[in-house]
Amino acid sequence: MTSVHDDYVIVELSQPDDFDGFRQAARVLLALGAEPEAVRWRWCQPLDSQMQAQDLFASDEVGSLAGRALTPDDLEVLPLPPSAPLRLGKHQLSTLRLACSHCDAGRYALCFRWLHRLQRQPLLRHDALDADWRQIERLAKAVGREIHKMHAFVRFRPATAPDGEPMQIAWFEPEHHGLRAASGFFRRRFPNMRWAILTPQCSVIWDLQQLHLAAGCTADQAPAADAGEALWLAYYRATFNPARLKEQAMQREMPRRYWKNLPEATLISELIGSARSRTQRMLQA
Repeated sequence: MTSVHDDYVIVELSQPDDFDGFRQAARVLLALGAEPEAVRWRWCQPLDSQMQAQDLFASDEVGSLAGRALTPDDLEVLPLPPSAPLRLGKHQLSTLRLACSHCDAGRYALCFRWLHRLQRQPLLRHDALDADWRQIERLAKAVGREIHKMHAFVRFRPATAPDGEPMQIAWFEPEHHGLRAASGFFRRRFPNMRWAILTPQCSVIWDLQQLHLAAGCTADQAPAADAGEALWLAYYRATFNPARLKEQAMQREMPRRYWKNLPEATLISELIGSARSRTQRMLQA
């Protein structure tokens, strides 16, 4: 089996957001003394055996990669020298987990480099201004914001499952790989409803018992609008208060890139345009 002391070793993760696999592989690599520059990280798309286009090391390195890619399970069987485990706090673990869901192709290399440095400099865990840690936090915050937006802006539409049972399906276009991290919110909120959230990268399905990961989809595979959506638009129009409109604050909370998949977004320009005159009429009345 390839040694981590050769030119480099490739660690093949199962998903773009495979933090558990990364954590497993990092533990072994740190115990073996692998240098960060000798480790390359790549990952599969969900339910897809082909490596993603962002894999920078699939063809541009000298020599064949055959037999040189190791999964975390492959690394687990390597004999490890005695070493003290690297312990992290809950906040550091959750920050690393979110950072590994970012779309940045170098996210795993960044996180492993910080862990490698932390192993040699234990006081680094207290350095909030460390450049690597600040970059990890920036990645994590971006993913956290998108997960929050997903919770707010996912809109389900009724559909029929392959077995003929009713199902609610939503379409969302995230920038990062946070769908699996966000799906627990929907499982807790809608435990008695069969639902699926489709995205270009991957999809999650709740069958009333467990969550399933599926391949990515396209927007035309999501259900079209129905009568219930018209009712929602009528409610949205009726509850809109023009006197409380703060357009800049609204666009901070509801960025324009999400509008195309929000049914109520079709009303926003109209409601904003009429807000001043409606407010004036309310004051006169």
